[in-house]
Amino acid sequence: MNKNVLSLWLILLFCGVGYAQNTLEIKIFTEKEKEPLLGATIFIESLNKGATTNFDGVAILEDIPNGTYTLQISFLGFEPQEQPITVPLTSELIFYLKEDENALDEVIVQSTRSTRTIKKIPTRIEYIGAEELGEKAIMNPTNISMVLRESTGIQMQQTSLSSANTNIRIQGLDGRYTQLLRDGFPLYSGFSSGLSILQIPPLDLRQFEIIKGSSSTLYGGGAIAGLVNMVSKTPEEEPTLDIMLTQTQALGSTANVFYGERKNKWGWTLYGSGHYQKAFDPENDGFSNLPLTQSISFNPKLFYYPSDNTTFWFGINGTYDDRIGGDITKIEEGENGIHQFTEENLSKRVSTQAVFESRLDSVQSISIKNSIAFFDRSLEIPDLFFRGNQWNTFTEAAYQKQGIRSDWVLGANLYTTSFDERDNPLERDQQDVTAGLFANAIYDLSEQWILETGLRTDYAIDWGFFALPRVSLLFKSNNNFSSRLGGGLGYKVPDIFTEEAEFINFRNVLRIDKDVLKAERSYGLNLDFNYQTRLTNDIGFSINQLFYLTAIRDGLLLNPNADDFFQFENASGEILSRGAETNIKFTYEDFRWFLNYAFIDTRLNYLPDNPQKPLTARHNAGSVLMYESEKWRIGYETYYTGKQLLSNGMETTDFFTMGLLAMRNFKWGSTFVNFENFTDRRQSRFSPLVLPPHENPTFPEIYAPTDGFIFSVGVILKPFGNEDND
Repeated sequence: MNKNVLSLWLILLFCGVGYAQNTLEIKIFTEKEKEPLLGATIFIESLNKGATTNFDGVAILEDIPNGTYTLQISFLGFEPQEQPITVPLTSELIFYLKEDENALDEVIVQSTRSTRTIKKIPTRIEYIGAEELGEKAIMNPTNISMVLRESTGIQMQQTSLSSANTNIRIQGLDGRYTQLLRDGFPLYSGFSSGLSILQIPPLDLRQFEIIKGSSSTLYGGGAIAGLVNMVSKTPEEEPTLDIMLTQTQALGSTANVFYGERKNKWGWTLYGSGHYQKAFDPENDGFSNLPLTQSISFNPKLFYYPSDNTTFWFGINGTYDDRIGGDITKIEEGENGIHQFTEENLSKRVSTQAVFESRLDSVQSISIKNSIAFFDRSLEIPDLFFRGNQWNTFTEAAYQKQGIRSDWVLGANLYTTSFDERDNPLERDQQDVTAGLFANAIYDLSEQWILETGLRTDYAIDWGFFALPRVSLLFKSNNNFSSRLGGGLGYKVPDIFTEEAEFINFRNVLRIDKDVLKAERSYGLNLDFNYQTRLTNDIGFSINQLFYLTAIRDGLLLNPNADDFFQFENASGEILSRGAETNIKFTYEDFRWFLNYAFIDTRLNYLPDNPQKPLTARHNAGSVLMYESEKWRIGYETYYTGKQLLSNGMETTDFFTMGLLAMRNFKWGSTFVNFENFTDRRQSRFSPLVLPPHENPTFPEIYAPTDGFIFSVGVILKPFGNEDND
């Protein structure tokens, strides 16, 4: 009897061992510094089990049966690993991850509201990193127009010769359809939009994120054509001080200073810039092509890190900008005889941003943000004085959860805008309040398919409800090929600040009639294919091909009436923009060669014969050849702009522009020279920029560069040392 009991006990014991459930402790460190990695992901696909590492680089996997498995280990910016293990273990599990040289694929972008990398997000995103931003800052240290102008499918449309006001156009659509964001805040819309591009210097920016096509689901109204999110630099443990001084032959002087540092729980960044431009008249016709400009910007930020999981920061952004363009004699000597015309734009901008972010645990986080922005502008020409100010507020709260296979974000925001015009009987004041709820999810259907869906519901007082769904699908066949298909809806609440109104200086423009007008609505689709490979051991190759379509219903038009006033109306048909963009890249040792082409077919289907939208070239192409080493950075650019139609139906000439940049790095910093548009292509070579009479001139539409060749030299001082050696 005792032998039978003992045998039964031994059988049960062996059965228990056969079905044992084990707990695995896995430690992940960096290969170089041997430091623990917080947030590294451990996954066993055959068991559909995963975990993330804690502050000590330790991940715990529970209830693991005996057997042989493959651990999949990944972390942002490091090469993933697959490690076979046998359970029960005979040794400690410690792994070291190596930094990934292919940094772009491991970049996290903020504009999608996800913590995933570009490679794993179905939404198509164009990323411009710190290195390329540095190159563009050398070419134009005063504002971000150069960064945007040289991106495929983006046009910087100048609306005024005298003030140089410039709007961004994505894929042929007006600037009011693009949302400009700074760290996720909509700071540059409405009354300020015509000058915003010119008042954002690039030196304190870390990266640009560009999403083309409807993005209203992510950020609300105004993102019909797309969005541009500018991400600011943050403080690091090692202090950073950059001093950039630039001088042009057109008598433009610019100084930029950035300082950042973090000490324990506190950090700060300080940024300031100053720009002075003498009125510049390259063709000696008596009128400025660059206005007399005095501009000062400052942007201090304070960061507080109460724990490794929580960050709070507060920033202030301020700009003073005074631009006087027009008759050179009046600018320099005062009014005299026929020398009477000038246009002066005096603007002041102050905004605050506050952000609280906290990780609740390894997979959940919350964020709360708020901004208050004030913009004051006065516009004066001899027979017109237009002045007003605009207040914007933005508040948002969001909850995010990151899983093994899916990411979720849920949130709500409130956006208000109030425009107050002074001393004008047309009563063009406008107040708008919009409240929104949004949800966005990314789900791994398999190793090859990733789905992203989103839904926003906005309520705009006086305009009604807007339901904005979006969906995107990513297919990855292997490391070389991927494809994205996406689409969504959008809307835009009307205001008077359109390119057409800006062009006529808002003269006799009637107010927005909320009882008659409708909000603009849109739908859009895009499809892209991406392939990268190595043609030889030394030559890398990649190509991205995009096809897109965006349609806008009830488009906002500015039409004259019988009383010599201009009133806003909704278009009776669609504005339809469709086209294709091609981007090709070759790499060979220290050389990079970029080729791009954009076909833009933007049709005004509410007019007879569905004409092409004025000032929109159907064909654009570019070539950029770069050499980069530790000591040198040399770039040669060529851009082609095809023929365009003016509003009167006349066709413009096509043209090429070329640029050359050379930069030398030293331990103490860098020196550079830049030859922008050195073939001196400018509109005055094709058609006049100013029409008589001299005392009351008329300014035709602008379709080509107005300033011509600009030569600049400069120095970047890095007192704490440069990454490159001499």
